[in-house]
Amino acid sequence: MVARKITETQGRTAARGKQYLLSVSGLLIFSLFFSLVIFRTSQASEQIADGEYAIEVTMTGGSGKASIESPTLLTVEDGQLYARITWSSSNYDYMIVDGEKYLNQSEEDANSSFTIPVSDLDVDITVVADTLAMGTPHEIEYVVHFYSETLGSKSSLPQEAAKRVLAMAAVIIIGGGILNYFVKKRARRDYTGRR
Repeated sequence: MVARKITETQGRTAARGKQYLLSVSGLLIFSLFFSLVIFRTSQASEQIADGEYAIEVTMTGGSGKASIESPTLLTVEDGQLYARITWSSSNYDYMIVDGEKYLNQSEEDANSSFTIPVSDLDVDITVVADTLAMGTPHEIEYVVHFYSETLGSKSSLPQEAAKRVLAMAAVIIIGGGILNYFVKKRARRDYTGRR
């Protein structure tokens, strides 16, 4: 009879621990979903507020060997849009957009990166990029296109997502350790009958 009582008590304790873990997980998922809905709703206005965003971008033209990073960082300052274009190569030394020349901003041996103005979203924008990959400099024409329906939080960029994953992992590990402590404490109390 005593052995049966201990087993039932341990079963109830384990069930409570699982129920608690499911409740906490559900709450986290609900919070993330709710914050995403709120953010998307706030982005619905036509005028984009000053700040930093992530946006999908495509590029056509050239030989097809080079590509650009997408999603990319879109910065809005005083209503003017600027995009961070990061190439798959370190061989680009400048870009020309609307007749203006923009120099490579990346560190040496890193993929070429430029901050260029974006005249509008959802339209093709012709740009010229100078590459040194063929031994001598060559200006190549490309077309970039930024998709307004993909405009979202800067946190959706791969670098930001990695930071969030690490933070969430730390929270889960700490929360799991605290939960484990209380479950074991409860199990010991139920088993021994002492507090």
